[in-house]
Amino acid sequence: MAENNTAPAPQAAAPRHFIRQIVDQHLADGTWDHVATRFPPEPNGYLHIGHAKSICLNFGLAQEYGGTCNLRFDDTNPTKEEVEYVESIREDVQWLGFRWTNNFFASDYFERLYGFAVRLIEMGKAYVDEQTADEIRRNRGTLTSPGTPSPWRDRPAAESLDLFARMRAGEFEDGRYVLRARIDMAHPNVVLRDPTLYRIRHAHHHRTGDAWCIYPMYDFAHCLSDAIEGITHSICTLEFENNRALYDWVLDTLGFDPRPRQYEFARLNITGTVLSKRRLIQLVREGRVRGWDDPRMPTISGLRRRGYTPEALRDFCERIGVAKADSTVEFALLEHCLREDLNARAPRVIGVLNPLKVVIENYPEGQQEEFDMAYHPEDPGMGSRKVPFSRELWIEREDFMEDPPRKFFRLSPGSEVRLRYAYYVTCTGVVKDDSGEIVELRCSYDPQTRGGWSQDGRKVKGTLHWVSAAHAVPAEVRLYDRLFTTDDPMTVPEGGEFTDNLNPESLAVVQAMLEPGLASVRPGMRCQFERMGYFCADPDSVPGKPVFNRTATLRDTWAKIAQKG
Repeated sequence: MAENNTAPAPQAAAPRHFIRQIVDQHLADGTWDHVATRFPPEPNGYLHIGHAKSICLNFGLAQEYGGTCNLRFDDTNPTKEEVEYVESIREDVQWLGFRWTNNFFASDYFERLYGFAVRLIEMGKAYVDEQTADEIRRNRGTLTSPGTPSPWRDRPAAESLDLFARMRAGEFEDGRYVLRARIDMAHPNVVLRDPTLYRIRHAHHHRTGDAWCIYPMYDFAHCLSDAIEGITHSICTLEFENNRALYDWVLDTLGFDPRPRQYEFARLNITGTVLSKRRLIQLVREGRVRGWDDPRMPTISGLRRRGYTPEALRDFCERIGVAKADSTVEFALLEHCLREDLNARAPRVIGVLNPLKVVIENYPEGQQEEFDMAYHPEDPGMGSRKVPFSRELWIEREDFMEDPPRKFFRLSPGSEVRLRYAYYVTCTGVVKDDSGEIVELRCSYDPQTRGGWSQDGRKVKGTLHWVSAAHAVPAEVRLYDRLFTTDDPMTVPEGGEFTDNLNPESLAVVQAMLEPGLASVRPGMRCQFERMGYFCADPDSVPGKPVFNRTATLRDTWAKIAQKG
């Protein structure tokens, strides 16, 4: 059995959002004759779906305009960075369907960045400060009052150069000195009130080891890395809007011409989840989830393990667009994109999640037969498979009621239903255990209804899926639901934590019975269990002992939201 990996054709041309319009204008007026972007994650955690939006934007622009896009790790904080995160980020970008032109690290430029800092000191545009981090913070001022200059702001350049070299040599402990830009302590943009450019940090770096004990701040390293790589359009999220002034000041002061320009777009917010890396780290470290790739997590690795497709995520990112103002997207839209993609590509198979035994008493003992079942009712090219049928079957427990309400069209005492592809059956008896729980149904079948159709024209309203008990494959199935119980997990009473909104029923594990063809599935195989939802084989699967994750139910809430307007 093979999943159909043919991506659906795009339905419409990509909308001309404001960044595309900027690029169009630059190419038209000769500002640039090419497009060079980059995706610059910090390797201090796993990527989440918010990063997917940035990945699709940066790599997508490069593809669209025949340009380049670098993957660059902004690894300037050795205390929070790990090789594990680097490897996971590379895997996520590739899984989403993108390939980088070059893979760089900010640490590749440490020597050059140090040289740029020295040049700023020589120009009188930077100085070594002895204030503590708290003192710098207190003296920065407020939005309505200017900051207080450091007592060392006018330190001679030669003295700052000497101290900066000694900082690099490891002569001082953490926090003893910092290098600050000399801009304007009364500037209305607080970011420009002599921001810190370098700090001392005696920590082992995942790439440079112990070669450095001073590290550039993100705002200093980022813009210079863009310039070194020849980036044309430096695209980031709105929280960096105020930092653009520092981005421009550094590059203009050091004389880069032409130089990159920064453009900000609204970050992704989705109902019912959190996309703060700090809070995702908290969930992992506190054991609230089973790791970064837990299928309940909004990380790309978690979504991949749950069964999401890269096509669905790219479609979602294109549909939500690129805007200048923050907004919140319904999680139902993400699921809609997923269902739309899986509906086209996922083979249909049979899995009984809450099994109830059925014995067909008038079916000959020892007899077995097979029924041909299509993998996809609308795609004959996906083929079919033979599924065995026998006297004893498993059906869903929810498909039987001893005392059903009106319009219950499934199985009940005396009622007749269709077993999909097989026969009509009628419930003739119920077997219960000592506690009164139903453990088995007795039924009769009509041999004249083979294939699931009556020769005399009678019709039934209920059609059930089933698995032959003699051939069924036991499987662990993990039924995932939303991780939080509210659309805004960050809304909590005073003194509360966002973790108070965790959904205690976000995972239920059941022992299911599957059709025999699922005994040895490859991890990552996606399928639809007929009538039950979309599922994906988990990496924990081994031959003969499959494990499946529920990717999504069949019900599409977004389609209903869209219809209501």
